[in-house]
Amino acid sequence: MIGPAAVIQALETGMQLDRIYLDNRALGQDISTVKKLAAQYAVPVNYVPAAKLNGFNITNHGGVVAQIAKVHYQDLQDVISFVTESGEAPLFLILDGITDIRNIGGIARTALCTGVHAIIIPDKGVGALNEDAILTSAGALEKIAVCRVNSLMKAIDELHLNGIRVFAADMKAEKNIADADFSIPAAIVMGSEEKGIYPALMKSCDEKIKIPMRGEFESLNVSVATGMILYEAMKQRL
Repeated sequence: MIGPAAVIQALETGMQLDRIYLDNRALGQDISTVKKLAAQYAVPVNYVPAAKLNGFNITNHGGVVAQIAKVHYQDLQDVISFVTESGEAPLFLILDGITDIRNIGGIARTALCTGVHAIIIPDKGVGALNEDAILTSAGALEKIAVCRVNSLMKAIDELHLNGIRVFAADMKAEKNIADADFSIPAAIVMGSEEKGIYPALMKSCDEKIKIPMRGEFESLNVSVATGMILYEAMKQRL
């Protein structure tokens, strides 16, 4: 999608965009409107030099280029309400700082296979859910609900208001995953392999859990670790 007018129209009519590329020197009322609407609808904005936009091999972009979302994003409260009204105990997966689309794709495949109702991601600091991510997920990202939020902290607050307990995966935790109760309405937070879960986000969680390991090794691949936790959750729910 090319140009500020087209992007503004897309946002105002509810079209879902994956992200917006904005010339970091662009000014004007239309540019301000793009920024405002992007924030309102939690669409990530990448501020880039004009050369980056020109690299898309397009002209007359007016400093704005947007990518149409390949994944259909859903409202978190709508998903919570739908799941609870269907008589199931919600199970959500929160991804914090995971940028490798191969990991995200693998996680999505496992989440779909283990009964996760939705994956919650932030609008910034996560890998783009583009065609490569969908391919890596073997199409799972097109089948599982994805909720993109502008704040994971606020998302956890919303989960708490709906009676959902939030578990944080932490290799230093005292409780093993087998001792956690995943049969209740639950959400599981997974952080990046490099930095783990953001400290303030960790404090918002109700309980820390870990995967027991016999060998002395720093950590597991995040996709593998997520799979182990989700299969424990599924086992308890079967």
